[in-house]
Amino acid sequence: MMINAVFDACVLYSAPLRDFVLRLAEDDLVVPYWSNEINDEWTRNLLRNRPDLKQENLERTRQNMDTRFPRGLVTGYESIIPTLALSDPNDRHVLAVAIHVQAEYIVTFNLDDFPNAVLKRYGIEAVPPDEWVMRLIQESPFAFFRSVKKHRLSLTRPSKTVEEYLATLEKQGLSKTVMFLREHKDDI
Repeated sequence: MMINAVFDACVLYSAPLRDFVLRLAEDDLVVPYWSNEINDEWTRNLLRNRPDLKQENLERTRQNMDTRFPRGLVTGYESIIPTLALSDPNDRHVLAVAIHVQAEYIVTFNLDDFPNAVLKRYGIEAVPPDEWVMRLIQESPFAFFRSVKKHRLSLTRPSKTVEEYLATLEKQGLSKTVMFLREHKDDI
């Protein structure tokens, strides 16, 4: 059973985390969703914080995401935005995307921006990436290990040992996931 999830800009911001969650999607563990507004937010913030990056490279990344996941880029949710009330009005578009695609999850580090009392009405839950990944593991452990191993082996610039790979994931805030994976090193 695949899980529908909207990835907030804070999850797509970091290349290693973005690559990891999209690998899980590529291997059919999740149906990923985002919008142009979400993409605009993470690319704008990344360019502001990393002047060494080029706009055209991030545009290419966005195009690759949209090509790899043709259903991922969501449109048609805009009319829902004005009907929503969140403490930060700038986050309403993320919830509108989730409502529009009937996502089960909004994967975000910004849990305070998406109160359960509001999301519950729509059958949506906001979860941090680490908790979300742990749920994927419970849902489909063998497919998860296969996907993680494939992801680690696909990294060639530079390639990563299991420990280097786990250290990268830990830097992305996936500490529970890493703790679990350390117990199953031979599988990745």
